[in-house]
Amino acid sequence: MDDVNVDVLIIGAGPSGSVAAAHLFNQGVSIKVVEKSKFPRFVIGESLIPRCMDHFDEVGLLDAIKKADFEVKTGARFIKGDAVCEFDFKEKFTEGWNWTWQLPRADFDKLLTDELARKGVDIAFENEVIDVFINPDGSSKTTVKDKAGNVYTIYAKYIMDSSGYGRVLPRLLDLDTPSSLPKHASIFTHVKDSNRPEGKEGTLITFDIINTQSWFWVIPFSNGVTSIGFVGPIDFIESFKGSASERVSEMLKLSKHYAERFIDVPFIFEPKEIKNYSKAVKQLYGKGYVLTGNSAEFLDPVFSSGVTFATESALLASKLIVKELNNEPVDWETEYSDYIKEGVSVFSTYVKEWYTGNLQTLFFHQPENKANKEQICAVLAGYVWDKSNPFVSKHDRLVKSLAYLIDMESSSNSKSE
Repeated sequence: MDDVNVDVLIIGAGPSGSVAAAHLFNQGVSIKVVEKSKFPRFVIGESLIPRCMDHFDEVGLLDAIKKADFEVKTGARFIKGDAVCEFDFKEKFTEGWNWTWQLPRADFDKLLTDELARKGVDIAFENEVIDVFINPDGSSKTTVKDKAGNVYTIYAKYIMDSSGYGRVLPRLLDLDTPSSLPKHASIFTHVKDSNRPEGKEGTLITFDIINTQSWFWVIPFSNGVTSIGFVGPIDFIESFKGSASERVSEMLKLSKHYAERFIDVPFIFEPKEIKNYSKAVKQLYGKGYVLTGNSAEFLDPVFSSGVTFATESALLASKLIVKELNNEPVDWETEYSDYIKEGVSVFSTYVKEWYTGNLQTLFFHQPENKANKEQICAVLAGYVWDKSNPFVSKHDRLVKSLAYLIDMESSSNSKSE
């Protein structure tokens, strides 16, 4: 294969790489997308949140997604025993999209790349990046191996790493650093949802809390398939013995709400397991490269933030690259790194406070505080840069403080009875 010269090399063709490719292509930038896998391919991250709709709309991918008839997601439900907390995206503090989708990522990612290919974007599937050399001026030489084993070189002015769990540049450039989030594991599969109830109940994305640290997800798709999975501390997930299918079957008995619906339903594939999935990096950018999506940070699946951070960071990075190509000044630290870290920090707080139990205290407290719930809903919808929302601007202390007050109130009421 002949060597390639482009303005921007994008590593990875998932939602992050696709949004970046769409924006750069629309701006007339020469690009090449290199993807290690063959699409369609299975990947988790099947629940979107509304903020990412802005990104798909801005780069011209939204209409193609709408035609696919994926299951519409208008909110999310959390269950803890008999207590239920349901968020409706229409009832949120920050203005923005009131809905999004829950969908099989294999179909979704294939749809995005098909649309890009239709427009003329150069995407090389089953091509693996095996080495990267970045010159002092930021120009790069990337060595790639195609599916036939042929090796070629891509010369680029910029590299955008959107490789997700592949984390190409963090591995090759020694950028990985430990995450501050708890070490958890997940085990998950798909089922043909033959016992799915009619109406809203059958379409609701639900998080069923087994205990403070462990929970069960249910994500129904429009094709009759439902994604199910358990998340918890590694020792909890590994306390169930037997094959992966036997372990998930045993764990399903812990769900009071869903055991009957799923207990005898065959799994479409043998459940998969991942451990220590939260990731972090030393830096989000360098001379001639930028990290987007899960290549930069991966938090936790509990609030479905993965795709939104992927597309938010990809679109922003693409805009900044275009500015630099046009010889406009860019402050990557302020305009990119600080901005993305602000959003990551907000969501990290919510993940941490979920597992301390403080956020769960707020979710299930009765009577509901309508204003608080709308503000939290805006965060769950992905609008984590809206500093007019107290649950964004004061995220590092507000959840903890309110949970403490609720606990004090409950303790006081108990003593007075």
